[in-house]
Amino acid sequence: MIKIAVDAMGGDYAPHEIIRGSIDGARRYNAAVVLVGDKKIIQNELHQFDISDLSIKIIHTDESLIEGESPAFAIRNKSNSSIMLCVKLVRDGEADAVISAGPTGGLVASAVHILGTFEGISRPVIGGPFMGFASNTVLFDIGSNIDSRPEQLLNFAMMGTVYAENIMGIKNPTVALASIGSEEGKGNKVVREAYELFKKSGLNFIGNIEGNDIVNGKVNVVICDGFVGNILLKFSEGLSIAVSNWLEGRLSQNLPGEEKDKITVELRNCIRITTYNGVILYGVNGIICKAHGNSRAQDFSNIIAVVKNAVESDVVNKLRTGFCNIRKNKLPTTL
Repeated sequence: MIKIAVDAMGGDYAPHEIIRGSIDGARRYNAAVVLVGDKKIIQNELHQFDISDLSIKIIHTDESLIEGESPAFAIRNKSNSSIMLCVKLVRDGEADAVISAGPTGGLVASAVHILGTFEGISRPVIGGPFMGFASNTVLFDIGSNIDSRPEQLLNFAMMGTVYAENIMGIKNPTVALASIGSEEGKGNKVVREAYELFKKSGLNFIGNIEGNDIVNGKVNVVICDGFVGNILLKFSEGLSIAVSNWLEGRLSQNLPGEEKDKITVELRNCIRITTYNGVILYGVNGIICKAHGNSRAQDFSNIIAVVKNAVESDVVNKLRTGFCNIRKNKLPTTL
């Protein structure tokens, strides 16, 4: 049985929604769950549910990471935080994956510090499918690295290429840099310098891509730093809600409720980046999933299914092997 370590104390609605979702996910997807956090608080929550048929374990800690704390501070001063203990369980073979809705910076720093990264990667990256309207497009980075150097953007492009090839089955995926113009020379200093690296990389680089072309599926792998990517993520989330709510109001007088709901849900899923409110951190030696800070119980239950699938399909080894091969076969020795 797949065992998943859950940071019970991270997120806007922890611990109640996290625990409730973990219970539901464990039952629906036949997974074992280790809840890490304040034992007394967790037990009080668990007593509200019948979990006699489930494999649920508690590991106690009274430390947790707080939004706004620097990742370096967390590593130095909170070695027993719920996030760090979750990651240590993966390192020690006592869990197969981690899910946390806690601070992104602390989660990334803990994963790098405890698990290490693939050879040749300086920073891991969060990314994946962008939106339903562009189902064959992935976006890297969407929030794990706010400031990135040109060579790190190239790392992200390599990881995005490996993801598109190995996870999505896209042969020789096209790659583009998100910028303010499609012409070479457009963009800030980092993008312009990255452009020169990308041209020499051996990747299927087609140049810059503007925001209006991303949604059209013009390219398979879109690369940007986490600052830009996270804005795109949050904008898409907000837009999906605003547009579907507007459409629901317009249709409410003309269509039966069930048909109206079906249309608005389909539209929402076409606009927003993900339907399960969580993304996996790629480039570290273990499966670490960052859940959205506002994740509710249903989100967490769905994330358990995604993480379980990642474990069973051996995502880490596939991406590690693919990344090694792409460095060996495509990158010139001068990079």
